[in-house]
Amino acid sequence: MAAFRFKQFAVEQDGVAMKVGTDGVLLGAWADCSKAKRVLDIGTGTGVIALMIAQRSDAQSIVGIDIDDSAAACAAHNFACSPWSTTLRAEQSSAQEFDGEQFDFIISNPPYFVDSLLCPDSQRTTARHTTDLTFEQLDKAVCRLLNKGGKFALILPVEQMERYISMTQLHLVRRCDVYPVVGGQVKRVMAEFAFEKGADVVVENLAIERGQRGDYTEQYVALTKDFYLKF
Repeated sequence: MAAFRFKQFAVEQDGVAMKVGTDGVLLGAWADCSKAKRVLDIGTGTGVIALMIAQRSDAQSIVGIDIDDSAAACAAHNFACSPWSTTLRAEQSSAQEFDGEQFDFIISNPPYFVDSLLCPDSQRTTARHTTDLTFEQLDKAVCRLLNKGGKFALILPVEQMERYISMTQLHLVRRCDVYPVVGGQVKRVMAEFAFEKGADVVVENLAIERGQRGDYTEQYVALTKDFYLKF
């Protein structure tokens, strides 16, 4: 499979269960990493989110971890071939077992299928289902690895995000409801959390297409134009 090319980097994705997709690109472009110096990407996969954060921020250290050794190796390759090879590092590790440092920004596009039929491909099961990383385990790991003034950003389908919000030890400070089409139903939610509760939750909305396939909204183009070659 040919590499997925962005404006400033390319992503090889052979042997990785979860390929480059809209969810990861949306989160990587939306998350507020402006003050981040030490960043952790949980479930990095190809490393695309970590690469986007490297392009967008002045972070001094960005670590991508993945429980799957093939994904970790792929991310390491993509990091080494990028303009930010000295900033990025990939490690094969679960979030539960990863240790040694705290971060001021953590980001994740986590597995979210709960109580559904497992895929016979073990790599895709790990990447897509919560069997290896439940929301409770994710939250515990984030609270352990995030420094007290830090933020955690993730993207999930609507129902799963509401479940995560109801059980997390962190406070919701910002959310963005994502509509595939203008006037349609919300399919994804991006959210940021912190230890300290803000005065008000910042609520945003984003529609991807106007109606016809490929007819992207100005808001979506503005969010992703620094990355996608098509804009």
